[in-house]
Amino acid sequence: MFKLNLKIAWRNLWKNKGYTLINILGLSIGMASCILIFIFIRYQLSFDENFKNESRIYRVITSWTAPDSFFESPGTARPLPPAMRNDFSQQFDKVGTIQGGGGIIKVKDALGKESIKTAEDVHYADPDFFEILDFKWLEGNPRLSLSQPNTVVLSDEMANKLFGDWHKAVGQSINFKNKIDLKVTGIIEKTPENSSFPLKIIISYKTYQNQAGPELNSWGSVSSSSECYVLLKEGVSIEDVNRNIPQFINKYYQKDDISKEGHRFQPLRDIHYNEELGNFANKVISKKELYGLAIIGVFLLLTACINFINLATAQAVSRGKEVGVRKVMGSLRRQLIVQFLTETLTITVLSLLVGCVLTEVALPGMQSLFKDHISFSIIEHPIILLFMLVLVILVSFLAGFYPAMVMSGYSPALAIKNKITANAAGLSLRKILVVVQFAITIILIIGTLVVLRQMSYMREKPLGFVPTAVALIDVPSDSMAITRYHTLQDQLNKIPGVLSSSYCSAAPSSDFNNESNFRYNSTIQANFQANTKTGDENYFKTFGLEIIAGKGLAKTDTVKDYVVNETLLKKLNVVNYNEAIGKTISVHGKKGTIVGVVKDFNNRSLHEPISPIILNSDKESYTTIAIKLDRKSILPAMQAIEKTWNNVLPEYVYGSNFLDDKISSYYQTEKIMGALFKVFAGVIIFISFIGLFGLISFVATQRTREVAIRKVLGASTIELVKMLNGSFLLMVFIANLVAWPLAYLFVSKWLATFSYRIEVNIWPFIFAMIISMTITLITVSIRSYKAAVANTIDALKYE
Repeated sequence: MFKLNLKIAWRNLWKNKGYTLINILGLSIGMASCILIFIFIRYQLSFDENFKNESRIYRVITSWTAPDSFFESPGTARPLPPAMRNDFSQQFDKVGTIQGGGGIIKVKDALGKESIKTAEDVHYADPDFFEILDFKWLEGNPRLSLSQPNTVVLSDEMANKLFGDWHKAVGQSINFKNKIDLKVTGIIEKTPENSSFPLKIIISYKTYQNQAGPELNSWGSVSSSSECYVLLKEGVSIEDVNRNIPQFINKYYQKDDISKEGHRFQPLRDIHYNEELGNFANKVISKKELYGLAIIGVFLLLTACINFINLATAQAVSRGKEVGVRKVMGSLRRQLIVQFLTETLTITVLSLLVGCVLTEVALPGMQSLFKDHISFSIIEHPIILLFMLVLVILVSFLAGFYPAMVMSGYSPALAIKNKITANAAGLSLRKILVVVQFAITIILIIGTLVVLRQMSYMREKPLGFVPTAVALIDVPSDSMAITRYHTLQDQLNKIPGVLSSSYCSAAPSSDFNNESNFRYNSTIQANFQANTKTGDENYFKTFGLEIIAGKGLAKTDTVKDYVVNETLLKKLNVVNYNEAIGKTISVHGKKGTIVGVVKDFNNRSLHEPISPIILNSDKESYTTIAIKLDRKSILPAMQAIEKTWNNVLPEYVYGSNFLDDKISSYYQTEKIMGALFKVFAGVIIFISFIGLFGLISFVATQRTREVAIRKVLGASTIELVKMLNGSFLLMVFIANLVAWPLAYLFVSKWLATFSYRIEVNIWPFIFAMIISMTITLITVSIRSYKAAVANTIDALKYE
């Protein structure tokens, strides 16, 4: 029976090749979009899922609460892990620590000659960390390989890079930062791309302890790169642990600080989805973005199904005689339903095949957009096949059930006599579907316009400094390199095209943001924390910062003077900025004099407000040299800079990037969402165009005789086109009324995530209406004009 239904379905589809092609085109584009969205969401949800005890693994988060501020960091004080290991021994199986860093790695060949010199990210970790997170070990083991100082574990990929073959790496040595030789004691398998822990070079934590300074025992010093992980005992809940945190805080932290420390425990599976806290891999996507993509996928699928229903019911009247004859010959309604659903299933399967081809074609573009590996492999990920099967069943039911019910319900007598009316074919529901379809389209158009306007606003908004043509070069911080700082800077400043240069801890806007308590005017403990940055006397000139009171920093290698920003003084209730000049500030126990006030600048992305900022000079904390370049001489200047670096610091590895590129990376998510909105809005507009064409075809067919009679009675072509267009323009107008409040809620909620944002005005909504009405007018006019100029004799000769 199914074979017969399939044969009949194929004949009907072939008979109506035009409608079949339009249906397949609309459904295949919609299904391809859904598949792309699904495989991306599947990939993102797979992060950190392969660890054995992932449900019991948590990251310790540090927070600071002040009267008017709250700040969190993924970092912890260095003495926290051993303290928790001791105080929570009844609740934690393991407490491990890991710290990020970087430096120069050197390897010598068998003759003792340097064969490899490379700058790499490294991590310091203790054995407990690898017992919490069960990475696959190819050589060595977590308990012994990282138990001694001056030992290192490599990933197989890094071992191959350094030694040619990871099997030969164990027992070899590498030099780190021109300081110490590290013995390779273990090899781990390369971490997968869907991991928050891109570990390549892991040095024993005891090596770090042997080199660390006072921060090793300081509870007041927290670096975001120093993280602590815990493994809960079986049967222990995180709520049980949280009840003991206040006692832990009182035991170890100072009680007289205005800003109160706190801790919470972040589940391992939440790390990849928390944009505020981040991770070592710098791969983060929020759950709301995944939900947004899923909703867009549903919209696409719904629009494609609506399009199919409109086209299917447009053909319903023309198939009335077929239904009548089959009923007279004894076909039951359920048999007709099965027949029509078989036709829909056939189209859906064909659409899926075309959709798979489109998915493969579009996949490289999506990988480039998200900068992630997205695999469309059914063998590697069988869940993709399951999704496609569910998609076929769902689309076949949603798109085919209503047309099947309409057509199978025709009266045989009326059908054979050609008495099937428009109402019988479900015209009212089709109008509702067109309204829904265009409402979705209008929401996406408005969303796209607002996202693009906000992105343009962020590109054009003054940041309080000049980020263009500023090269940033990481500088080593060991004593040998520090002694050559002045030599390097002097030679760089002589290069044609170099306007100025400055040593600093970070650019004005950067990912490096150190928050600290401070005292103002010797005795006043501020009730908020300040963002601290260090830079030399050229910092303000190089970045184009404006001093609005006093002066900039003097030339010095140690903490002597401070410059503060407007926001800090406003929070201290200092109205006249000149009154702050000469007052003292103490940060980290280092006391100095305020010599200047800098105009406010954005120290983070525009998602966040400007922080209170304190700047000072401190040679020991410099990690970067910033070089302001003449825009006309960037390329030759950068080549000369690299040559100068290699002459002055031949033992180190040169690497550079530009400040405006780093700032642009803050808004990668918004760029992606803007691109997705543009693409999917275009897809839905295209599918809606097909749906409208199907519906106007149905109306034109139903009103052929009416149009002919009106034409005989003297109606002009323009009047006939206006008559056919009126109802469609009304439907699109209603769709705008439905879409506007929904779109407003959406864009308002999205814009609320930015501290600096555009105002929502009427123009995106008006523009969306113009676009939708124009598309409708063009689409409907093309088909209605054809009906209006048709030969009246052909329409009336059978009356």
